[in-house]
Amino acid sequence: MGTLGGLGLSLPHLLAAKARAESKEKKGRGNLSDVNCILIWTQGGTSHHDTFDPKPQAPINVKGEYGVIDTAIPGVQFTEIVPRMAQEIGRYGLLRSWNPMNGSHGVADQHVMSGRPFNPAMHYPTIGSVVSHQMGFKTAMPPFIQLGNAVDRSFGGGKAGILGLEHNAFEILADPNAQNFVVRDISPPSGITNERVDRRKRVLGMVDSLQRSTSVQPTDFDALDENYKTALDMITAQETRQAFELDKEDPKLREQYGKNSFGQKCLLARRLIEAGVRFVTISDGGWDTHQNNFSALKGHLLPRIDQGLPQLLIDLEQRGMLEKTLVVWLTDFGRTPKINSASGRDHWASAGFAVMAGAGVPGGSVVGATDDEGGQPIRNQYFSEDLVATIYHKLGLPLDLHVQSPDGRPVRLIEGNLIREWV
Repeated sequence: MGTLGGLGLSLPHLLAAKARAESKEKKGRGNLSDVNCILIWTQGGTSHHDTFDPKPQAPINVKGEYGVIDTAIPGVQFTEIVPRMAQEIGRYGLLRSWNPMNGSHGVADQHVMSGRPFNPAMHYPTIGSVVSHQMGFKTAMPPFIQLGNAVDRSFGGGKAGILGLEHNAFEILADPNAQNFVVRDISPPSGITNERVDRRKRVLGMVDSLQRSTSVQPTDFDALDENYKTALDMITAQETRQAFELDKEDPKLREQYGKNSFGQKCLLARRLIEAGVRFVTISDGGWDTHQNNFSALKGHLLPRIDQGLPQLLIDLEQRGMLEKTLVVWLTDFGRTPKINSASGRDHWASAGFAVMAGAGVPGGSVVGATDDEGGQPIRNQYFSEDLVATIYHKLGLPLDLHVQSPDGRPVRLIEGNLIREWV
């Protein structure tokens, strides 16, 4: 009876018996595309002033410490601390006129990652969970994986909500930059060979058959069998093993991504998409810069993004994957135009930025503008529900998608408008 724990088969939530059956059924619905998604989530609220929407003519208490540099698009400037993003702007679209309509942590994770404001009576699902629910398994790999735990779950952010626990992300908390990178639950423990796995499967089958003969609910065992089978498929599948073998990558490519946690998460995300994962969230924390905003951004927060994100886009393009992989960078909200007394910027609910690339998003498109202090959009304003609606559209999910809540009510998942410049 203890054989499952020995195999690491504590795979949480996603192994509901209905997963594969539902995936086959739902692949025939609507106009679902074969586009996958990598979502980069910088938790805490990344400053738009100090990255992609600088205000060099504003007073010093708004402009901040950084100078500006020209990008590859004439007339478009970024701050000096994102030189590679400036150089590679032709690979992605930038939204400068995002209005978050929210300045609260936790609520932001729920709102931005689902496209729906927090509602205590109706827990709307994050995008990756919708993909899992509607599209299901492509291979033995989970359809929705999250790298890291930098997502605030206080208000249901990043979770499946009404879709059920089986559609939550499979979380990988291990650091892919670590020398001995091992994924808990998917990698068999040391010393457990394929022969031992097969032997334990046979023993488990014997125990199950004894219980089944006296059970008054044989269908329960059928469900358990499917869970175990899916878990074993994941552990023993070739694509699972290969996806996590980062040491098989060219060392030069790993250096190009950046030998740090974020850079290697980007590389791992690409490998997971190749292995059949449909939606990967890369979570990165530490962006709530109320204090020492400028030293933190320049010292360690932005250099990793500035190296890893452009390299991900380059790598995807070189492998012919970018047209079928949507890459999105989202964050909680913007930060205040005025710098506070602690050399930081506080939460700002009226303006921010978003980045989107691949899947037909026109590279080099800079959408919208904010006022002279970066306080609010003055042209082409879009909201969080519009960002999520655009992601739905790129992934082939219908904008009028309805699901059933646990109590049987029909629920419409998104009500935003498309970002017309990107579709």
